[in-house]
Amino acid sequence: MSQIVSIHSFRGGTGKSNTVANVAATMARSGLRVGIIDADIQSPGIHVLFGFNEEKIKYSLNDYLWGRCDIQDTAHDVSDTLVSTQDKTSEIKGKLFLIPSSIKAGEIARVLREGYDVVRLNEGFQELIRCLNLDYLFIDTHPGLNEETLLSIGISNILIVVLRPDSQDFQGTAVTVDVARRLQVPKMMLVVNKALPSFDFVDLRQQMETAYKAPVAAILPLSEEMMQLGSKGVFCLHYPQHQISQKIQTIVEQITNLVPSY
Repeated sequence: MSQIVSIHSFRGGTGKSNTVANVAATMARSGLRVGIIDADIQSPGIHVLFGFNEEKIKYSLNDYLWGRCDIQDTAHDVSDTLVSTQDKTSEIKGKLFLIPSSIKAGEIARVLREGYDVVRLNEGFQELIRCLNLDYLFIDTHPGLNEETLLSIGISNILIVVLRPDSQDFQGTAVTVDVARRLQVPKMMLVVNKALPSFDFVDLRQQMETAYKAPVAAILPLSEEMMQLGSKGVFCLHYPQHQISQKIQTIVEQITNLVPSY
């Protein structure tokens, strides 16, 4: 059965889109059919990780929402990006599709001015799963809580909340977790990102799980290599043996129920 996974953060700058890209790419490399929707229509960005620019995006999610095309027309096959830079001979068994949002200033301004039909967005999610025969559909949500984000969370089988070890993130995450429970999301987990290597990760995990009563799927350390890459690609494909890439694999395993959530 296909699963919808929303990856959300209460504030921007948590590394949410990087987390989406790395988890989805790792999953596709394992042989699954995976889609990513950039539902952060007001401030899209995940396309950059897959080498997309305005010229490469023929149709975007915006075109579908405003009736210019069918939802499957917005799906770009980015499976060729899954070849690791350190293992270019590896055979990719799965498929990865990206549904980007428009990066044109006029399109973004229209969204901010007029909004869009969230019901049509939900219909698009279901149609993508059907026509692309997806095992998993990842939704890269807009930070904070609005109507569109609540819809994405509400229809998800799994919600992953990304936060930094920061007091503002802690408070915002508490709100998100409470809303998710009210919406009865079947499965929820936390990913703590950009944790200083000097932190006691065992203690930090215990603090997070006690505070939110939700499992921490992984704690990702602040990484110099990640900062050097600067979103010029998917991290786990450039550094497959890195500690972060190994932790991304544990997130994938928890999503696919290969190991217990804790």
